[in-house]
Amino acid sequence: MFKKDKSSLLFSIGVATLLVSLGFIAYLIVISRGPAKDVPAGATVVPQDVMMAVSIATDESQWNRLREFGTPESKASFEQILAQLRDRLLTANGYSYQQDIKPWVGNTATIAFLRNKIAIPQTPPAPNAPPPLPAQQSVAIILPIANPIAAKELLAKPRTLTQGKMVERNYKGVQVTETQGVPDRKFSVAVLGTNYLAITNEPTATDRIIDTFKGEPSLAKTPGYPDALQEIKIPGAFGQIYVNIPVAAAFSAANSAREISPENLEKLQQNQGFATTMMLEAEGIGFKSISWLKPDSQRRIAVENNAQKTANRLPSSTIAMVSGGNLQRLWQDYVQGAEANPIAPINPQVLRSAMKSTTGLDLDKDLIDWMAGEFSISLIPSPAQSPKDKYAAGFVFTIDTNNRRAADKSLKKLDDTMKTKGFRVEEIQIAGQKAVQWTSPFGGIVVTRGWMNDTAFLTVGAPILDTIVPAPTSPLLSSELFQKTVRSELNPHNGNFFIDIDSAFNPKNLALPEFPPNQKVWIDAMSSIGVTASVVGDRTTRYDAFVGLKKAAASTPSPGNSPRETSPRSIRPNSPSPSPDSASSPSPSPDSESSPSPSPDSENSPSPSPDSSSP
Repeated sequence: MFKKDKSSLLFSIGVATLLVSLGFIAYLIVISRGPAKDVPAGATVVPQDVMMAVSIATDESQWNRLREFGTPESKASFEQILAQLRDRLLTANGYSYQQDIKPWVGNTATIAFLRNKIAIPQTPPAPNAPPPLPAQQSVAIILPIANPIAAKELLAKPRTLTQGKMVERNYKGVQVTETQGVPDRKFSVAVLGTNYLAITNEPTATDRIIDTFKGEPSLAKTPGYPDALQEIKIPGAFGQIYVNIPVAAAFSAANSAREISPENLEKLQQNQGFATTMMLEAEGIGFKSISWLKPDSQRRIAVENNAQKTANRLPSSTIAMVSGGNLQRLWQDYVQGAEANPIAPINPQVLRSAMKSTTGLDLDKDLIDWMAGEFSISLIPSPAQSPKDKYAAGFVFTIDTNNRRAADKSLKKLDDTMKTKGFRVEEIQIAGQKAVQWTSPFGGIVVTRGWMNDTAFLTVGAPILDTIVPAPTSPLLSSELFQKTVRSELNPHNGNFFIDIDSAFNPKNLALPEFPPNQKVWIDAMSSIGVTASVVGDRTTRYDAFVGLKKAAASTPSPGNSPRETSPRSIRPNSPSPSPDSASSPSPSPDSESSPSPSPDSENSPSPSPDSSSP
C-alpha cells in the first residue's frame, strides 16, 4: 500500500510539474519576442556583429544611488566585483580611474563583447580528431572623450608594469599601445580621433574597433537598432543593454554540449536584437525593453494582447504569478524555435512523450488544442495553515478555453487515468459549483479541477480553492506590493510575471533547496520582481520590468585581500591615500572621496565604502 501511494504521489507531482513547466515556457516566449536617432556613446565604433553591448553612466550621483540598495552582504559582494574589474582592466596595467580616466571621460561608457572570428573548416573532421575549441570572445571598453587634451596625455605618460612592458604599434594610422611579455594578458589601448578611447583585452579586438572607426559597419547602423532604442528611451537612464540574438545564439551553440544544426541556427537569423534601458528609481531598478525582428524577415508576430483578467482572479496574498494571452500560440512558437535554441529549457518532444506515457493524452491534440486563451500559473499560501497541513502553499493553473466541449472530453479522460493510478476521483461542491477532486490513497496529495465559466482551473498542494472560487473580494490587482512592482503603462498587454521574493523564499511557504551563498546573497537583496509584456507590432515586442530592492544603512567589508595589500602601503577605507606621484602606486589620488571608487584603481585594494562617490 505504501508503494502504491508513493507511486500515485509521484505521478500527481509529475502532472503538476508538466502543467507548471508548460505555462512557464509559454511566458518565456511572451517576453522573448528616418532621421538620425540617439544611440549610446561608442555605438558608432562597436562592430555590427557585436554579441552584446552594455552602456553604463559614469555620473557619480547615479552610482551613489545604486549603492543605496541591497543588504550589507550584497553591497560588499557588489563592491568586490567592481574592485576586481578595476584591478584586472586598469590597475594591473598601470592605470588609475581617478587620476587617468575621470578627468576626461564622458557621461557614458560602453562595454562590448565581441565574438572572435573563427575559420569554419571546409571538410568534416577526422573520426578520431579532437573536438573543436569552444568559441571565444573579446571584451572592449569604449570611453567617450570629453577632454581631448587630458586623454592624449594619458598615453603619453610612461607606465611601469610589474611584468612585461608596454609597446607601441600603428594600425591604419591609429597608434596602439599594448602590453607585451605578460602571460595571459593582452591589454591594448587606442585613441580614436578626438572622440573615443578604446581599451581591449585582445589586439585583434582593437583592430576590429579601429576598422569600424574607419568605416566598417557599426552597431549604430544595425537595422532597426536606432528606432528600437527610441521606443525604450528614458531621460537620465543609468544604463542600456543590447543583445545581438543571432550572434549570441551562434556563440552559445558553439559552447553547448547539445549539437545545433546549421539549418536550425538559420531560423534565428529572422531575429535581430533585444535591448533594455535601466533606470534607478526610489525603491529599485526599472527596465524598459524591446525585441525585434529583422526588417526583411519572413517571420511575423501575431499582434495579440489578451492577458487582462488574471490579476483580478487571484487573491492579494498571491506569492507568485505568471500569465499569458494565448497558451496555444505560445506553445506553437516555442516548438518552432526550440530546436534552434541552445538554451531552450525543455525539449518539446520529451514533454510530449512524458505526457503520453503518464496520462495517455496527446499533449497537442488533447490539451493544447483547446487552450487558445489566457492562462496563468500561481503560487498561493494556504489561508488557514495548521500544523497538520502537509503544504503551506498551493499551485493553481487556469486556462480560458476556446472549445469547452473538447476540454471536458480531455479532462474526463484525465479523470479516468487518475482512477487507474489508484486515486479516489469524486465530485464536490465549491461555492455552489461542481468540481472534481482527485485524492491519492491515504490522502497523500489532493488535486482539484473545475470551471469558472469558460475558465478551467486545477489546484495542487495546500487547500487554496476557497481563495479563487468565488472570485476574491481583495484581488491581487489591489495589492500594494503588486501595484508597486507591476506598474507598466503597456495596456493592453499579453502577459505578466510577479513574485514576492520574501514570501517565495520563506521556508514556511515553500520548501525550496538551499541556494549557494553566491546566489543567495543577491536573492536576499531583492523584495519583488514584476514584468509586463505587450506585442506592439508584427515585428516588435515590448515589455516593462521592475526589480524591487531592499536598502541597508551600510555594507560589510569585502572579503579577502591579496598579499600585495598586506604591506604597510595598503589602502584602508577612510585612510589617507598614497602620494599620486608614486609611479608604482595605482591608488586613487588624495581628492577621491572617503575611499577608492569602484572603477579600476588599486590592485586588489579593499572594496570601496558605500558612500564612495565615483563610478
